[in-house]
Amino acid sequence: MTSLLTRPDAARADAARPRPLVLIATLGGVLAALGPLVVLMAVGIIGWFATDAGVHGAPRDGMRVGALVWLAGHGSGVTVMGARVTIVPLAITGIAAWSMWRLGHRVGDSVSGHGPDADRISDGERDFTVPTSILLFFAGYAVVAVVVATLAAGSTADPSVPHVMGWTILMTALVAAPAIAVGSGRAAIWAAFTPPTVRAGAAVAGAVLRAFVVVSALVFLVALAVSFGDAATMTSRLHPSPAEAGLYALVNAAFVPNASLFTGSWLLGPGFAVGGATLVSPGAVVLGPLPVFPLLAALPAVGTPAGWVGALMALPPLVAAVSAFRALRGRALPWDQLALAGCGGGLVAGFAFAVLAGLSGGAAGPGRMRFIGPFVPDVYFHAMTACGVGALLGAVGVVLLNRRANKVWGLPDEDDAAATEPARDPAGD
Repeated sequence: MTSLLTRPDAARADAARPRPLVLIATLGGVLAALGPLVVLMAVGIIGWFATDAGVHGAPRDGMRVGALVWLAGHGSGVTVMGARVTIVPLAITGIAAWSMWRLGHRVGDSVSGHGPDADRISDGERDFTVPTSILLFFAGYAVVAVVVATLAAGSTADPSVPHVMGWTILMTALVAAPAIAVGSGRAAIWAAFTPPTVRAGAAVAGAVLRAFVVVSALVFLVALAVSFGDAATMTSRLHPSPAEAGLYALVNAAFVPNASLFTGSWLLGPGFAVGGATLVSPGAVVLGPLPVFPLLAALPAVGTPAGWVGALMALPPLVAAVSAFRALRGRALPWDQLALAGCGGGLVAGFAFAVLAGLSGGAAGPGRMRFIGPFVPDVYFHAMTACGVGALLGAVGVVLLNRRANKVWGLPDEDDAAATEPARDPAGD
């Protein structure tokens, strides 16, 4: 009987043996795709039953709707009553990105034992663990996306598989790849070789972008709360049942991130359009007939806004300055590197926001509704200017704070220390 027991040394060897990288990374991509997909399909079934108690159609119809919503979050677009709808519900995209990050981090942690260790990586040994894991993760995710798009396709929906693949590549590069690198520990090793100025600039970029997106969302929510009565009136015009009203609220919630990015473009000055020949900006508001969509109740009244509205355009540079100041405070860098990190990080944050604003728009119906979204070229210029200048001012604030602290403690400034330091003889005398 004792011969059937596993020896302790064999058990330790099995525990130390790393799991197959191909299986871990591919399965991680598959699970990252299936998690949000299964939830949305379940919501689709609940919605199918809640609308008419299952009198019309079958449960697979609700599952198909959930799959189409998941595909729409990956840029597939859908055809509704012959009209092409390409605007992406960014809340669905955010859920998919969160799932990618969580599973990607777990994949990275599971494959951390593969490849060379930290010392050999530092010595310059090639390490293909993270790139291989990223490719396999993408392969697993892409297979699920293609299968779902094929099964959900039909004459009434027609999701675009190339667009889904393009968004999958983008999300893998921006979300899954960093998650795998962080989870595997490689990101910390690579960051150690990065100049301090670059690390500080990256911290500024992340802080400015997060803060500006949050402020834009808060401004939108305040505007929607002020016009909540109009939003409720829009919903009542559809005469929905309580269950249908709840589902309609979920549909609107899926586009709240889009509306927040629209608001950020409005705060920057260029504004956005809600259909052809329309303009919503701090200087003028020109609108036409609008669909019955409660989020549109937050739009300002047609005409020239009040004078105080233009003062809100000071928010983007102010937010950038405060965020850069908080990100750079306490970093032991010379004044020129602090300024470079602040300005460079602000420019990167402005560029990133403009990219997100460009992804937030699209077609929402036929005719004049074929374009809804920010005016992207103008947003690029205004975002990079506002965030770059604001972050530079925040960095200048850190420089002044450091010099004041040095004077209080009787320490010489960096420039003074460099000027008073005796010159050294190259020969060492």
